[in-house]
Amino acid sequence: MKRLITDDLNVLLGVLPAYITRPLWNSDERNELLEVVLDLGRQPEARYTDKQVALNPSEITQEDIDYVVARVGKFGEDNRAGIERTLHRISAIRNRTGRIIGLSCRVGRAVFGNAEMIRDLVESGQSIMLLGRPGVGKTTMLREVARVMADEMGKRVVIVDTSNEIAGDGDIPHPAIGRARRMQVARPSMQHAVMIEAVENHMPEVIIIDEIGTELEATAARTIAERGVQLIGTAHGNELENLIMNPTLSDLVGGIQTVTLGDDEARRRRTQKSILERKAPPTFDMLVEILEWDRVAIHPDVASTVDAILRGRELHTEERWFDEDGEVKSKEAAPPVPAKSATVSEPPEESPPKGIYPFGIDRSRLEKVARKMQISLNLVESLNAADLLMITKNHYRKNPQILETAEASKIPIYVLRSNTLSQIEHSLADLYGLQESNDPAEEALQEVEEAINAVKGGEGAIELGPQNSFIRRLQHEMIAKYDLHSESAGKEPGRRVKVFE
Repeated sequence: MKRLITDDLNVLLGVLPAYITRPLWNSDERNELLEVVLDLGRQPEARYTDKQVALNPSEITQEDIDYVVARVGKFGEDNRAGIERTLHRISAIRNRTGRIIGLSCRVGRAVFGNAEMIRDLVESGQSIMLLGRPGVGKTTMLREVARVMADEMGKRVVIVDTSNEIAGDGDIPHPAIGRARRMQVARPSMQHAVMIEAVENHMPEVIIIDEIGTELEATAARTIAERGVQLIGTAHGNELENLIMNPTLSDLVGGIQTVTLGDDEARRRRTQKSILERKAPPTFDMLVEILEWDRVAIHPDVASTVDAILRGRELHTEERWFDEDGEVKSKEAAPPVPAKSATVSEPPEESPPKGIYPFGIDRSRLEKVARKMQISLNLVESLNAADLLMITKNHYRKNPQILETAEASKIPIYVLRSNTLSQIEHSLADLYGLQESNDPAEEALQEVEEAINAVKGGEGAIELGPQNSFIRRLQHEMIAKYDLHSESAGKEPGRRVKVFE
């Protein structure tokens, strides 16, 4: 199938000063143009997918910016405006007094035919999430999906159009959405309310929503899906794992919770006692990762995919793309390396230590981890027989005499962040040239589990390693289950949880 691209580029160039746009009118690369950037006191710039080009050596003046502002629509609370009956977006940068001193003039394009890659998914009636980095084409595909469903499938489609991103500026929507209806959103903060209003007032079979980004919008999306309406939406993120670890949007894929297993169940699963599990059915049944404007990866069953990620199993995805003739091709993508594996990498520059003298570190833990990693570990009884001193950070800070002895004897010192199994495993992997790919969330839960046992055993307060806000919340919840106390300390990205009685 041939794809037709229309962008009304002449209209956008017509609102910009002539000396800026002159190089673009007859350019062979105009179909690749993403946006024109105007910043006060800087040269005007054209941005393409793979480069940036200065359009004129003259610097942008306030008169240039005012010239453009006067020729586009009104800017909303989100500092976005448009050009009526087009898909172009003009975003403003303001100074502290509110004056506009910069403009990003994004080219809006309708690409007829690009929804063919996922047409079968759209026709299934299931809710679909489109995921991808900014500028990769999520909104463009969403717009074409709306047209196909309204015109070719005869569905009652309602678009919730925040900032007029999907159907363009003005009261009359752009023809690219076909017969789909469009509900504008007065303020971005009200997007979730308009989503619910669309369902309650206009009897849609399909709701289209761009850039779900808040907890209220995620909740509204779940409400819509539970009412039997097909939901097709987008969110920022390169891949599904981004949503899973996003505390605001994880509910879209079922939400994540910590579960503490009994000893027998943990042994049966061959896992630690505290694990991550999906909390509820996902809001979206399917997920499409937009890799490039003409290539996607498909997860046909979000629930199964999330479960596989949390349990470290192989993922099987289908990739689709357009060939040179515009036909859709597909293949099953090769599964990644299992999340819990540890494989031997290239030999390190220095050979692993022949004898390690641990100071302040539980020898039994070292031996346990070494057995698990299949490392032949030689723990010596004195520093004189060692060629490496391994010491915890807490002991290192106290500057014991053994540090002076090691330095005088030119024995290397390896500082361990904490005396936990996960940190010991990281250290041994580093020393013996092993490559780990453990899931960071599982490692964090293992660390907090060890800290809980240590605090209950009388070791006093323990500070965990830095984590993001989502993982810290899981750690706090787990600590509370054991009737212990916790608090977060430090500044991002070094903010961490402290466990105490």
